[in-house]
Amino acid sequence: MSKLPQAHKFIDLSDYGRPIARVIANRLKHTQFTPVHITLAFIVSGLIAIYCIIMGYYWTAAFFLICKSILDAADGELARVKQTPSYTGRYLDSVADILLNAIIFSAIWYITETPIWLTVLAFLGIQLQGTLYNYYYVILRNKFDGDTTSRIFESKTPIALTGEKQSHVNTLFKLYTLLYGGFDKTIYFLDPRAAYGKIFPKWLMTSISTFGLGFQLLIIAVLLVSGLKDQIIPFFVGYSGMIFIFIAIRKLFYK
Repeated sequence: MSKLPQAHKFIDLSDYGRPIARVIANRLKHTQFTPVHITLAFIVSGLIAIYCIIMGYYWTAAFFLICKSILDAADGELARVKQTPSYTGRYLDSVADILLNAIIFSAIWYITETPIWLTVLAFLGIQLQGTLYNYYYVILRNKFDGDTTSRIFESKTPIALTGEKQSHVNTLFKLYTLLYGGFDKTIYFLDPRAAYGKIFPKWLMTSISTFGLGFQLLIIAVLLVSGLKDQIIPFFVGYSGMIFIFIAIRKLFYK
């Protein structure tokens, strides 16, 4: 099950780990490993990266940040090759991502002289970036019968799919809406008509894919090993301004 049909796929700059993720998924296809196991593995990888950031082991931190991105793609790939999509995995993945992001930015604040208010602003900025990218991407996936586990509007608890418990879906959905609800509503407020407009061109989706978590972690990794750790938080604050530019482009030319 592909996220998008071949004719509508675009170059996703945040998805650089996909080739390795597919290898991992295919190796685990006939094992007892589940997508949730891979999600737990990327949580561990993220926590190791955070420890290394705090301790000043920036090359090791960069390695585990990239590893986290690869595993983040691998859990979805394993769900596809095993044909076991689940809302449990979808929401667990998202909840883990936002909590790890918060801790990563707290660690960067700890090792730099960045004001706490700017750190909070950067965190809010990257979450809005990722929300805009996911919003547009899910619209495409729903239009072209791609992977529809993610929904354009996460407003109602979904019915558990085969092989998962409704209680797990209920709990994780509540956590998801608690953590992401404000970001979803903000992006929807900024561009409520996106689902009814023209098909987004590939170049626009590729540009917006720089808002994807994989690319964000890659930027953090590169800045860490380049000795530019003090520039990480200001960069993400500034780059969040592109949210309004991308939305303006969508509204002006693809309404």
